[in-house]
Amino acid sequence: MIPAYWWDGHPNFGDALTPWLLPKYGILPVHRGAPRARLSGIGSVLEFLPRSYDGAIWGSGLMLEQPHPLPDASVLAVRGPLTAELIGAQGPVAFGDPGLLVARHLRRPERRWRVGVVPHGHHRGGAELDELLRKIGPAAQVIDVHQEAAPAVRQIAACEMVVSTSLHGLITADAFGIPAFWTMLTPPLTGGDFKFRDYEAALTPGRTRFVALNEALASADIEAFASAAPYADVNRISDGLERALESLRSSPHGFGNASGASDSREWGGR
Repeated sequence: MIPAYWWDGHPNFGDALTPWLLPKYGILPVHRGAPRARLSGIGSVLEFLPRSYDGAIWGSGLMLEQPHPLPDASVLAVRGPLTAELIGAQGPVAFGDPGLLVARHLRRPERRWRVGVVPHGHHRGGAELDELLRKIGPAAQVIDVHQEAAPAVRQIAACEMVVSTSLHGLITADAFGIPAFWTMLTPPLTGGDFKFRDYEAALTPGRTRFVALNEALASADIEAFASAAPYADVNRISDGLERALESLRSSPHGFGNASGASDSREWGGR
């Protein structure tokens, strides 16, 4: 059992991946507020950690492209090299978002939809999303990110291609080898596109699958923009994330002390 921090301010499948994935590796995360956690999990959560934090970090990332030194942390893995530099990570560190591991624990279901559209929660009901859906037409299926991990992952995996403004929509597509691209809608996300660039710097360095909305809408074939992440690189990153968990399990630093009451609500919104 490990006192762990992940964002739980409202239902969101990307943040819910931490308590869904870790038990599959024999680790039971018990939610704690960031200062009392011994493990930081999936998501853009590192700004919530105090700079004196001396627990473990596994696959977390920063929300903002600003330095946030964590000199005492045991950095097992971070979302990408941009985060690693900004927190001052030292020594061997695995890169990648643990959301890529979902395909190792959930069989891809039968295909149900041609195009899965995965909007960030901020973009639901917006005029730009409506315009994108009109462009795609009846082939589009909107996936709600405000649900638990397993149903959201299954719905994304049941799509033949994915268009996403949610980072974990893109990551889930990559885990299953589904052609995908990402775009930005208004309102802009906190931190802009930093978390996407951080993730892509780990998985597809030097190459992006970002498509500007105006470019997508002007295209006669919007689906032609989608491409799958390289299977070998997804597999390599996934292996590294699993090895990082093995080092956590064998750590002598007492990460198994799950004492303390949950106080996550004091940490506000993202």
